[in-house]
Amino acid sequence: MKKNQRYFEIISNYTNHNIKIPQRQTKFSAGYDLESAEDIIFQPKEIKLVPTGVKAYFEPEEFLIICIRSSVPIKKKLILSNGVGIIDHDYYNNKENEGHIFISLYNFTNETIKINKGERIAQGIFQKYYLVTEKIDNNKISNNKRKGGFGSTNY
Repeated sequence: MKKNQRYFEIISNYTNHNIKIPQRQTKFSAGYDLESAEDIIFQPKEIKLVPTGVKAYFEPEEFLIICIRSSVPIKKKLILSNGVGIIDHDYYNNKENEGHIFISLYNFTNETIKINKGERIAQGIFQKYYLVTEKIDNNKISNNKRKGGFGSTNY
């Protein structure tokens, strides 16, 4: 792998499902739009994980932040259930789910809501992170290995 590479791939279970690789919509867009890989029905006050059919590769000192698209709460009455999503470098190709990016959405209404396959629901923004330099042994933390996929870093 060359340094400074970032890219999206379609996961193996979705290769024949006409999934689009996330794209920026304009030259100066920070986020890559993530689409729903399936039609999803939300019952009132329900939280669901929406599959995107994609995974993301990026450098070890980076992460992918998942944000709701600004129009989704207004038009679809859905919000991210966890406020913001964080995808770590070692989530890519994990044994549990191949690094499949899911978007956790909450229907905050008393109505049934449908998300259609191909609908843009969130955006991913690549970010760099920094480690604390005082009084913490970062090497102890770095020896831990990811044991699974979504929500799996509960050491």
